[in-house]
Amino acid sequence: MTDSRLLVSLLRDPPAAGTLDPAQWTELIAVARAESLIGTLAYQLRAVGLPATVERILEQARGAAEQARRQALWEAEMARRALAPLGVPIVLLKGTAYAAAGLSAGAGRSIGDLDILVPRGALPQVEEALLAAGWEWVKEDAYDDLYYRRWMHELPPLIHRERDRMIDVHHTILPLTAGPTPDAEAMIGDSQAIENGLRVLGPADMVMHAVAHLFADGDMAGGLRNLWDIDRMLRQFASGADFWKELAARARRHQLQAQLGRALRLAAKLYETPVDPQLAGRRRLSDALFEQRLLARNGWGQGTRSALRLVFYIRSHWMRMPPLMLARHLWQKARKS
Repeated sequence: MTDSRLLVSLLRDPPAAGTLDPAQWTELIAVARAESLIGTLAYQLRAVGLPATVERILEQARGAAEQARRQALWEAEMARRALAPLGVPIVLLKGTAYAAAGLSAGAGRSIGDLDILVPRGALPQVEEALLAAGWEWVKEDAYDDLYYRRWMHELPPLIHRERDRMIDVHHTILPLTAGPTPDAEAMIGDSQAIENGLRVLGPADMVMHAVAHLFADGDMAGGLRNLWDIDRMLRQFASGADFWKELAARARRHQLQAQLGRALRLAAKLYETPVDPQLAGRRRLSDALFEQRLLARNGWGQGTRSALRLVFYIRSHWMRMPPLMLARHLWQKARKS
């Protein structure tokens, strides 16, 4: 296998797993692990008859995903208890939000750090409450601390001294130096409460956050998983009245129309996601480069197309800051290393 297409095809069409030979299974599992999609794949294939050795591997993946889900929800509860006295909205983001809201995007999904969104004006109180509750700074470097506080969309990362779990406290969803300026206040204001008093983004905003994370904030590492999140949410939310109209309105409000269009086109191409053709727009030549970047992994799970990956790495920094700031930032990093 020269790229990740086999993984994409099996996520899209689970019954096709019955045609795989042992070598293909080896490659598929290696790529799924490398893309942090092994749990997702295991859930997609749970109703398919599989070779015994493969079923054991996937059963372990389902067990690990369930343990990670419980751990993520417990960590969210610990954050809620620490921050409850402040009386400010605490919005869960990414994998923990999908799990807490019971979305299909959360089935088997790998979940790393706890990501939350809070009003920017509440950051000092949130920071103080978390430090008092046992979290401490991961980065002690003065330059990194200043960089996060002045230019980033989140506080410097924190880790709990006893549970060894990290939390990222966001006040918006893209760096302040990025081109688009999402309306974080609108996202928080339209968020939805869940049973324990925490909140999740509204459906359209949840999709837009995934779109922003994939196409406007990074080098697209882990992109197949993020695009799968978008596929799952679109399939689940599209049945709602006026969903596509609301999604278009939120894309305009968050200045992410182009990114949404690309996400819809690539989701339709790779996962056969049903999308609104008007929102997706016409396919562009550059879509092929994004597709190649998403699929850039061989049968051993190793990254391929190193030149293309480098281009996207440079692009990720270029999007985050103006050229002079980028040069200054890279110079600082080079001096430290």
